[in-house]
Amino acid sequence: MTKTLKMLSCLTILFFLISSKSTAQNYQLHSPNKIIKIEIEAKNTITYSIFLRGNQIITPSPISMRLESGIILGRNPIITKKQTRTANEILAPVIKVKSATIADHFNELTLHFEENYALIFRAYDDGVAYRFVTKFDSDITILSEQASFHFKTDYYIYFPEEDSFFSHSERIYPRIRLSEITAKRMSCLPALVDSESDFKVAITEADLEDYPGMYLTGSEESPTALVGKFPYYPLETEQKSDRDVPVTQRADYLAKTNGNRVFPWRVLVIAEKDGDLIKSQMVYKLAKTCQLDDPSWIKPGKVAWDWWNWNNIYGVDFRAGINTETYKYYIDFASSYGIEYVILDEGWYKLGNLLDVVPEINVAELVTYGTQKNVGIILWVIWKTLDDQLDEALNQFEQWGVKGIKVDFMQRDDQWMVNYYYKIAREAAKRRLLVDFHGAYKPTGLLRTYPNVLTYEGVRGLEWSKWSTDDPDPGHNLILPFTRMLAGPMDYTPGAMINAAKEQFRPVYNRPMSQGTRCHQLAMFVVYESPLQMLCDSPSNYLREPECMDFLSRVPTTWDETRVLDAKVGEYVLIARRSGNEWYIGAMTNWLPRDLEVDLSFLDDGNFTLEIYQDGINADRNAMDYKKFVTSVSKNEKLKIFLA
Repeated sequence: MTKTLKMLSCLTILFFLISSKSTAQNYQLHSPNKIIKIEIEAKNTITYSIFLRGNQIITPSPISMRLESGIILGRNPIITKKQTRTANEILAPVIKVKSATIADHFNELTLHFEENYALIFRAYDDGVAYRFVTKFDSDITILSEQASFHFKTDYYIYFPEEDSFFSHSERIYPRIRLSEITAKRMSCLPALVDSESDFKVAITEADLEDYPGMYLTGSEESPTALVGKFPYYPLETEQKSDRDVPVTQRADYLAKTNGNRVFPWRVLVIAEKDGDLIKSQMVYKLAKTCQLDDPSWIKPGKVAWDWWNWNNIYGVDFRAGINTETYKYYIDFASSYGIEYVILDEGWYKLGNLLDVVPEINVAELVTYGTQKNVGIILWVIWKTLDDQLDEALNQFEQWGVKGIKVDFMQRDDQWMVNYYYKIAREAAKRRLLVDFHGAYKPTGLLRTYPNVLTYEGVRGLEWSKWSTDDPDPGHNLILPFTRMLAGPMDYTPGAMINAAKEQFRPVYNRPMSQGTRCHQLAMFVVYESPLQMLCDSPSNYLREPECMDFLSRVPTTWDETRVLDAKVGEYVLIARRSGNEWYIGAMTNWLPRDLEVDLSFLDDGNFTLEIYQDGINADRNAMDYKKFVTSVSKNEKLKIFLA
């Protein structure tokens, strides 16, 4: 039976305008459900505080921006006008990562100041955000920005610590006290503050454009405060290889930019339940709207990927490796299971020249072969080589009929590099190319602005199992849905078919395995969000696992609806996602075995056929052990499931 849902989309806007001029004022802004309150105080400086159910969780935190002209936005502020607005809108994303529609309901306060700038504050039911706006006629130079987050108590924080601004942002998330973070320590975003009992606050940013990315460091003023830290503009770089181009000299400013603009949102996602962090779509809602006139050509899907498994195919009559025969094998595999794409990762071109294809590869032949079998080709590229050959390379890709590019090793998010992301998104879209950013900083909403940018890395994903004895292990994997994934899609690259328990695991670069059970890997395709989702293992290994491929061939990469049934950061997650009239439920645990209860009351009336893949009785001894069975269920049932 086909189930149909009709939705009435409505937009409610309330707008008030009040003129005033004052040197000391206090303002309040509540979330639509009244649970969250922001207090803004404008005296000698501008500060904001946040309350949750009447309890202060962020104490007065100063914000400002210093310009080269000598103006400091936020110092001795004089308010000339106040605007408030309530919006209640239903968004229909081009790429429906979590859901086919998004409720965008917020209250907003805009304070206009005498020196040609404004501050916008927004309160959602799941958090708050603020941003600067400048209204100068000419370009401006930003010397520094003060973004601070003064917590009331010495809470814990999941702190993805960085060594420098030259980074892939592939960090672990140690749980430490705020007071342990000195001004010499720094993390990328998102970082997650944990009160242990009442709430969690994730700090990140949105709509990052023509401006450097924000990091967090400790405050010299308060042991329980975090402050923003930003990479200065790069004046000189040194190209040490085809991919590594670190900054060797920086300017004394953050950005030179248009004087009439909005700046990135500073975002605090506030959750009373851990699962609410997974449901939050604040970053998407705060991003700039779609800039493509016709995005209808953009096609999410799954990708058969070569690099992780080292092209270890077997049972064939040709030499496996980076050659046309091997990739035809990938295409045949993808076609037989309805997998949309095959990627040619490192090795298809001679490093340093995207137009110099290795003699063993015929890209045009592979594109034609793939087209005949409904499989698109995606090409891996080094960012610097692509930048040096941008037009000629992208034009060649378009001429070949390539479907997308995987751009790798940027490792920076200063103003210049942030602008590079936008340039690649625009130029790729002109040629109808999808984009996967690797060696990348976290997403900040570019998927909404340029929906051809389907996914980002910026995560310590499964590739680390090729060389690391520690991560990514199941504990790390159970932090990611509440931290990195909150910022946007993540290319973790799941799908390992060789699985190992803790004491059995070892990193083998050329024949890698994963930590945790087989079903732990399968569940990632439901739990982890990536509209361009990789199948990391060898087609030969998948062909040995027809039951697993039956699941992997059908599981979607975008969803009409998401429900978090149960979750706890670092420990377990239980998620139900709907595509059409089919539901998929994914459950993951850390190294600890546990029982979970699945309440099926979210289902419609009637009976459903349930296919279950679960850890086998001996999965603690052999992590590849699993059991599949089929049963019938209804919305009135509660299932008991065991995770090894």
